[in-house]
Amino acid sequence: MPKSAETPKLRIGLVLGSGGARGLAHIIALEALDRLKITPVEIAGTSIGAIFGALYASGMQGAMLRTHVLHDFKNRADVMTRLFQTRVGRITDLWRGGLNNPVLVDGEAILARFLPRPLPPRFEDLAIPLSVIAADVHRLDRVVFSAGPLLPAIAASMAIPALVRPVVFGTRVLIDGGAVDPLPIRAITRPVDLILAIDVSRAAAREESEKVPGAVETGFRVFDLMQAALADAQLSGGIAPVHRIKAPVEGFNALDFFNAKKLLAASEGIGAEIETVIKAAQKALARS
Repeated sequence: MPKSAETPKLRIGLVLGSGGARGLAHIIALEALDRLKITPVEIAGTSIGAIFGALYASGMQGAMLRTHVLHDFKNRADVMTRLFQTRVGRITDLWRGGLNNPVLVDGEAILARFLPRPLPPRFEDLAIPLSVIAADVHRLDRVVFSAGPLLPAIAASMAIPALVRPVVFGTRVLIDGGAVDPLPIRAITRPVDLILAIDVSRAAAREESEKVPGAVETGFRVFDLMQAALADAQLSGGIAPVHRIKAPVEGFNALDFFNAKKLLAASEGIGAEIETVIKAAQKALARS
């Protein structure tokens, strides 16, 4: 009796979106893929999604990332000290403009101080193909990095306006990719059976109030609003069926890293959703 043909392996494109600290929910998605022994064919990430995407593509598992995050953000004083060390200038530079504003921090310095281990120097050194999204402030354009130096691309992708220094890359001045593509579905270009898109862009809506938020809070609320609208618009751009997972992180803001434990606990349910989606896709592929 002839041997039955082997069931083809499900090809997953993984999209990790922008959302600041809300992006810690990506860890839950990575843990689910590890449990299922699914290795994405390609990863695309923006901002914090680019950070976790690069770490995962370099070989780190979700459980390792969870351990690191919970340990790293336990000591507030230590975190603030390391953050202070990443400032890009002196107080006197505040009046000079340009890239040395002391209010800003340096993205590559943050990566060096907060990542669990150094990343490979180039995209080509990663175990899984990765695309990273940034925004060009002069050309008003979306920039996709998938080759060449890795750290500058990630630093550009996470360069939140007025918080992280823009990255000069050749003739381009680049900022946070969430400004143009917070859920980079279109960046998945390899043949896949399913695109799994983890959306962490949504902040909580509030009741009407006469209270006027401060300048920093207003800036982040506007950025959150813009990212949520852009994420909605990206759903039709995929080369394969897209399943969008909306992480239940509305109760957290973009800088809520010190609430990592609560944020991860609130997001646990997306792991089961991902397992259900992938198992259904595997069954459909086996029948085809």
